[in-house]
Amino acid sequence: MRRALTAVLVMSLLASPLAAQKRKTPVRKTPAKAAAGPSKTITPDVKCPSLIGMGVKTVRSFCDVPAGRDPAQGIVITLPPHVGPGTLTFDLHARHTYSEDEMRRGKPYAHYRVGIGALTMSGDLLARAAVEAEFRTATDLFDRIGGGAGPGGLKAVAPAGREAISVSIPAGVDQVSLLGETLDAVTPAGHETVVMPGRPIAIVSNVLFEYRPAKPR
Repeated sequence: MRRALTAVLVMSLLASPLAAQKRKTPVRKTPAKAAAGPSKTITPDVKCPSLIGMGVKTVRSFCDVPAGRDPAQGIVITLPPHVGPGTLTFDLHARHTYSEDEMRRGKPYAHYRVGIGALTMSGDLLARAAVEAEFRTATDLFDRIGGGAGPGGLKAVAPAGREAISVSIPAGVDQVSLLGETLDAVTPAGHETVVMPGRPIAIVSNVLFEYRPAKPR
């Protein structure tokens, strides 16, 4: 009996240091990921290949959207680093050429249906957007643009109609290109549906980006 108790005691003493060593072994902690901060909305950097000018009523900057398939030739919008998806918003307008002569002759009517695409710089399509607008009088224009040679110092090119566009931008995408895709226009000059690459077919304004920036570690 005594031999059995002695054996159990010896085994317990031998096991105790091993158990203590296991308890003292430090546990490796994985570094914590940077937490996302509160969402914020900014005006991102916009590289406009053809800036029309500033609106006299809205004081917005209006930019032509060229037709084409090469993202580098479109309106390139650079976005800040963001955690999770962000939301790119902008107003899309039809592109109308105002003519005082057509107004006097009573032939000012125009109808536009325009489609554009939002792409990554590698050419992946993120979303499509469209706007439809009609023109009969100057009051149908969304705004007039200053800095021109027309009456009152206004430019002939003007934004018609307005469609609020929202595009979800995946995490990791830091640049987006806007390019024109389709045009269906009825003007005093006739009916047009074919567009050449590089030709401006729509107008964009009020570009904003809502996102959640990463907190510094």
